[in-house]
Amino acid sequence: MHTHSVDHRYRPLPGWEQLPTGLVHRDVSDVAIDSRDRVYLLTRMDPRVIVFERDGRFVTEWGGDVLSAVPHGITVDAEDNIYVVDQFEHAVRKFTPDGTQLAVIGNPGVPSETGSHWGITNHVERVRATTGGPPFNQPTNLAFGHTGDIYVSDGYCNARIHQFTAEGELIRSWGEPGSGEGQFRLPHDVGVDDQGRVLVADRENDRIQLFTPDGQYLETWLSQKPCAIAVRHGLIHVAETRLDAGTYSFTRGTIAELEWARVSIYDHHGAVVERFGAGTVWPDDAAEPGHFTSAHGLAVDSRGDVYVAETTYTSAGRKGLVPEDCHTMQKFELVE
Repeated sequence: MHTHSVDHRYRPLPGWEQLPTGLVHRDVSDVAIDSRDRVYLLTRMDPRVIVFERDGRFVTEWGGDVLSAVPHGITVDAEDNIYVVDQFEHAVRKFTPDGTQLAVIGNPGVPSETGSHWGITNHVERVRATTGGPPFNQPTNLAFGHTGDIYVSDGYCNARIHQFTAEGELIRSWGEPGSGEGQFRLPHDVGVDDQGRVLVADRENDRIQLFTPDGQYLETWLSQKPCAIAVRHGLIHVAETRLDAGTYSFTRGTIAELEWARVSIYDHHGAVVERFGAGTVWPDDAAEPGHFTSAHGLAVDSRGDVYVAETTYTSAGRKGLVPEDCHTMQKFELVE
């Protein structure tokens, strides 16, 4: 893997999100875009899906009566159905764009047996699945293959990718705990690129692993604690979260100096063509537009603009490191 430069440039758009009075969110777990460039935010603690037009105008919100306190991932299919990966319910829920539930994959409320029923992301030694188990034990996100198959990353208390038919029937699973090829330490997101390759954000191993559509290992790209993958316009966009000094990486050991959260954009060879979002002083600069507390999810619209979801409260707000009004969702405009 190598790095080169292209003319991609992104600028933050402060104030893009036009929330109605009284509607707030402390953490945004993920974000997705539909065929009309409508934007779907998935929030937690006050769990719901919040819908905006591309220009930030509020449309509606739904899901608070169905979702657990910690829904984790949101994805839109080719028919604009909305899929929410509900971490604490150990399930995948399919909705219409207005929030009517259509189907459920998994057994809500019942985790699969993996040797672990809880994981703490900020203390990686406690992400302790001892074996790769069946669906699901705190799953994280999903992506659609070229034939309509569904790939689910599973997740905080498992170490597997599960492949389903479009109807929700399990085809196969692969992965186990570890840092070898085809092993995972918290598969946090999954994407499918233009070649049909399955890309897994192997977060606590600081890497992206690539597989064939049937789960055969291909190669590894180095990354910084990758949280989310969005494939669009022939590019792979990755949200990489913050690494604090003194924390531990399974593949890099103890982190010597702070490494800021950022967005990295790769071509299909794994070359980094653009990065943005890095700051200079933590936590002083974290609330500035264009900087991140904890880049956790992202999506890309039809024009190439990038939307980044942040788990601001969990990462920094509850510790008093950033002001209460610090951003939890940012839009970045692609400047040609």
